Amino acid sequence: MKDILDSRQLRTFVTVARTGSFTRTAKEVFLTQSAVSHSMGALEKEVGCRLLNRVGKKVSLTLAGEQLLPRAQNILRDMETARAALTKLGKWGETRLRLGATVSACQHLLPEILRQFKKVHPKCRVTLEPGDSPVLVEAVREQRIDLAFALLPQAEPRVEFLPLFADELTFIVDPPHPWAVGGRVAQPEIPRQNYILYSRSSQTFRAVEAYFLAEDTVLNTVMEIGSIETIKELVKIGLGISVLAPWIAERELREGSLVALPLGRRKLRRQWGIIHWQRRRLSLPEADFVQICRKATVTLASRGGKRAALHAGFGPEGA
Repeated sequence: MKDILDSRQLRTFVTVARTGSFTRTAKEVFLTQSAVSHSMGALEKEVGCRLLNRVGKKVSLTLAGEQLLPRAQNILRDMETARAALTKLGKWGETRLRLGATVSACQHLLPEILRQFKKVHPKCRVTLEPGDSPVLVEAVREQRIDLAFALLPQAEPRVEFLPLFADELTFIVDPPHPWAVGGRVAQPEIPRQNYILYSRSSQTFRAVEAYFLAEDTVLNTVMEIGSIETIKELVKIGLGISVLAPWIAERELREGSLVALPLGRRKLRRQWGIIHWQRRRLSLPEADFVQICRKATVTLASRGGKRAALHAGFGPEGA
């Protein structure tokens, strides 16, 4: 690989091309005339051809010099743009925050959290990448994002987990469903239901599957969908039931278009938190974002539990 051209030599070359004089160039770039001449000689040696014609005190471009000039101008212009961007970024408050979050967090939690964050850091440039928890963990490990709002990863090296809240997964059914009408879940009926579940590649799907396998129950999954909102709409019209956290369907539970019932006496809980690169000290915006997340989610677990209990009942046949 050949050496990269010296930006100072390129700047001097562009100035010589504009002024047509080593003397005038020397004054503009604050060098001696001999230093300008030496710099141009070194540049010509580097590129392997003559760039300038020298006739007395007048200097003009050769054909090779004419070819180099617009490229050198573009290089210097890009460098100036980069310098200006870095200077702006280096000012107080001119920072960035690259976030990742699960789709449910993006839809139901992040809007209010980011609204509060922008009040504290109005000049911080925020980007948000949605994805399932395993994908977000990988993005943190590859340092494509700074923080991920996601579920607790399983034995993931090189990342650190800052816990926020725990939620509980429940059955979500439409109001005419027999479980909702009767206020109880009959265990023998669980494997016979038509289930509409979130993507098989997700951490939540694996947790639901493992929970029921431990109960010697295999769910009849008739639909696997990568959109929580679509799942809720399909449950509303009676095409099946789902397993979701009540806070994800809080509006629907409140208005009565969906009903939550517990999976059983044994709870299925998930731990949510912020994931970041291990042993990396958080910047001020990152630390503030974590703190805002903690305040915004402090009541989620209790609200979810109360919501499930409000629509649930256990009888002799309870799951």
